[in-house]
Amino acid sequence: MIRAVICAAVLAATFGAAPALAHRLSPAYFGLTETAPNVFDVQWKVSISGGLAAVLEPRVPDGCSLTESVRTYVVDDIRLQHGALTCADGLGGKELTINGLAQTQTDVLLRIDYLDGTASNQRLTPTAPTAMIPDRPSALEVVRTYLVLGVEHILLGVDHLLFVLALLLIVHGIGRLVATVTAFTVAHSITLGAATLGFVHVPSAPVEAVIALSILFLASELARQRTVGSTPDTANLTQRFPWVMAFSFGLLHGFGFAGALSEVGMPQQAVPLALLFFNVGVELGQLLFIAAVFGFAWLVRLSAVRVPAFWPRVVAYGVGSVSAFWVVERTIAVF
Repeated sequence: MIRAVICAAVLAATFGAAPALAHRLSPAYFGLTETAPNVFDVQWKVSISGGLAAVLEPRVPDGCSLTESVRTYVVDDIRLQHGALTCADGLGGKELTINGLAQTQTDVLLRIDYLDGTASNQRLTPTAPTAMIPDRPSALEVVRTYLVLGVEHILLGVDHLLFVLALLLIVHGIGRLVATVTAFTVAHSITLGAATLGFVHVPSAPVEAVIALSILFLASELARQRTVGSTPDTANLTQRFPWVMAFSFGLLHGFGFAGALSEVGMPQQAVPLALLFFNVGVELGQLLFIAAVFGFAWLVRLSAVRVPAFWPRVVAYGVGSVSAFWVVERTIAVF
C-alpha cells in the first residue's frame, strides 16, 4: 500500500516537473573583492532567462561610489558585470540592497572577500532584499548560507527529486533502500568535492543531459518490472543490485551539484567549509524529501484510500515522458 501511495506522489511530481527548470540553481550573485584598503572589485552575476537580468539591480551602498565604468558580458544564460567600488570609510555597518528582488522568487548570494583573508557571506531574499554588512564576518555566516543553499537546491531540483522517488519505487525493503540511498550520497559527494576543488572538470551541458538520461533509465526499469514482489530470480539487474546503479548515477549527479555551486561561487578563504555545508544541506534536503514522501504515504494509508495497482506503470511512463523531453532539450543545448 505504501509503495502504491509513493507512486501517486511520483505522478504528482511528474506533472509538476514538466514546466520546471530542473535542478539549475537560480540565485543571483553579488561579489566584492577588496584589492586595496576600502577599494573593491565588483562582480554581479544574474540569469537572463525569466527576465531576472532586467529586473534585478544592486544599489550602491551609501558612502560608496563606482570608480570606473561597468563592463558587461554574456556567457550562456548568465549576464556578468564587473566594476570597481570605493568606500571611504569601509563597508562595515553599511546596507546593500538589490532593487527589484521583492518582485521575484529568487535569492541573491552576497559575498565579500577582504584583504586580511576573511570573508562575509549573506543571502538576500524577496522578503529581505537588504543586508547589513557586518564589521567582522564569521564562519557561522558561511555555514548558514551554504547549508540553506544546499537544502534549497535539492528541494527545488525536480530532476534530482524524480530520481530519488524512482529509487523508492524500484528498491524493496528498508535495508536495501538505506544501502541504495547511501551509495547515491557517497557517489555524488565524491564528484561534488572533486569538481568543486578543481581536481576534475566536466562541462555542465553534457552532464545535465546524462542526468536526464539516468532518470529515463529508471523509468524504463520501472516499466519493465513484472510484479511488486519480484523474487531475486525474476528481478532485473537494477532490482537485484540497486546500490550499484545508484552509485554510478550518483557520480553524475555530483557533477550537476558542482556545476550549480560554481554558478554562485564560494568564499576563497573558506572553500572547504562552504563545500562541506552545501553538501550537508543537500543531504538534509534529500532526507527531508524522503521523510515527507513516507509521511504522506503513512497518512494516506491511515485514511484507507485505495490506490490502483496499475499506477506504477502509469508513473513509469509519466516520468519517462518528462525525462525523455529533458534528454532531447539538454542534448540540443550541448551543441
